[in-house]
Amino acid sequence: QVQLVESGGGLVQAGGSLRLSCAASGRTFSTYAMGWFRQAPGKEREFVAAISVGGGIRNYEESVKGRFTISRDNAKNTAYLQMNSLKPEDTAVYYCAADGWGTGRSNGDEYEYWGQGTQVTVSG
Repeated sequence: QVQLVESGGGLVQAGGSLRLSCAASGRTFSTYAMGWFRQAPGKEREFVAAISVGGGIRNYEESVKGRFTISRDNAKNTAYLQMNSLKPEDTAVYYCAADGWGTGRSNGDEYEYWGQGTQVTVSG
């Protein structure tokens, strides 16, 4: 069992930055690939970024490439999403998720554990 808790969301102006954190409980964090997803009001959940167990593989949704960076610190049981050059269309609830089988998959249905989400609002 893995419990995930996101933090770091908030209100920021367009062009600004936020760093989201995802703290995981348990001693097996280093065996899970981690992903970030988001869901805006009235829209489907969408993939944002994912990172493999060791961090060597990172995948990004096309619209965030070059602006967002996913990382992890296995010693701290924490995954991060650094978000720069934020745009109003990035406004959503952001969720982190853990995948015990993949190497950074974009399909949220393949992730076993999810956090409660953190709100990111980008004003234009």
